[in-house]
Amino acid sequence: MRKLGIKPLAFNKNSRSGLITSLCPICFILYQYSKNVSTGIDIVYLWVNGSDRKWRAKRQKYAQKLQASGMLSFAKFGNVEGRYRDNDELRFSLRALEKFFPEHGHIYIVTDGQVPDWFQASDQITLIDHHDLIPGSALPVFDSSNIESYIHHIPGLSERYFYLNDDVFFGAPVCLENWFFGNGIYVSWSDEPEVQGDDLQAESTSLENASRLSKQWLQEKLSRLPLSANALARKMDRQYLHTSRTFAHSPRPMLRSMMLEIERDAPELFARVRSTVFRTWDKPTIISDFVLRWALAHGSAKTIDHSHLYIATGQTLETQSFKHLKKLFGSLDFFCINDTTDDANDGDPRLVQMHQILSALLPNASQCELANSMDAAAQRCSFHRGKDLLAVGA
Repeated sequence: MRKLGIKPLAFNKNSRSGLITSLCPICFILYQYSKNVSTGIDIVYLWVNGSDRKWRAKRQKYAQKLQASGMLSFAKFGNVEGRYRDNDELRFSLRALEKFFPEHGHIYIVTDGQVPDWFQASDQITLIDHHDLIPGSALPVFDSSNIESYIHHIPGLSERYFYLNDDVFFGAPVCLENWFFGNGIYVSWSDEPEVQGDDLQAESTSLENASRLSKQWLQEKLSRLPLSANALARKMDRQYLHTSRTFAHSPRPMLRSMMLEIERDAPELFARVRSTVFRTWDKPTIISDFVLRWALAHGSAKTIDHSHLYIATGQTLETQSFKHLKKLFGSLDFFCINDTTDDANDGDPRLVQMHQILSALLPNASQCELANSMDAAAQRCSFHRGKDLLAVGA
């Protein structure tokens, strides 16, 4: 594996030109304006190569160590292969980014000393090692909820930025006015059922427990609000009510100054999630829930109905869902293809199907890719099915 090269944190953030077509009339007008302000909007990804032998050995070592000590209680699906498997999602997400938001700022990829084998170094993208972002005493970390709590501390990161998991993709030209307003952000709810109960539960998902944790913290803060709030502090809306829903698996619009303020306001929640090594049920994500609810409660966020699609690969072959994706591609604000095959092998037909549909929708390499690297990736795929899934939706 190539050694990770960390560049000095002074970056060329010149925008890249790109022709955007197929915009709705309103977005076309807004896009002309947004081109002038979007160059300062950076992009942050987390990425891991779960098939890396050295990384796998390290993961196994620490899992066994913590289990032997009795100090580890995995969250539901907290340590399955699907959580770490690399299905080339990052490659395709970067292609979607270049296609639908070519005027973005700098790209940061936070990783555990790993480099994608297709990666093309440039002054537009920087790999950040965990050691350069997270205190050494807290490493190693295999919990993305822990890692993502540090990304607003990336030196040189823009005030406005998008944070994406690598299985999240922009699906239409980006209108920034649908993601940011003034000094705030827009957030959208998922289509999942409402979260029941107030107590964190071992059998619940991380997002369900995150909703409960947020409710507890914000209701406690609301109960102890003074009658006259400090004029220097951001006021919490006394009429704020918790919504028992989870947030969509989406690109996360973020404000760095807001993140720093939230960290000052709730240091115990950041310390809590940063104490994990693996994802545990009683220390759920705060970036994908609490941060967004805090912003809603303090006037820094508004809800919006983004058009989106969520596909879980763990279900039976998702032919209908992929047909739907192919039909709506170019008009969806975003989509997520979540690897829920858990401990299936890498050649599982469901994963092959996912790779093929992404190849069909996003065939053009981005500037982040080495020439001909896709040919090598295609050779590694087990295209053993008798039916060519590139014809899905035909």
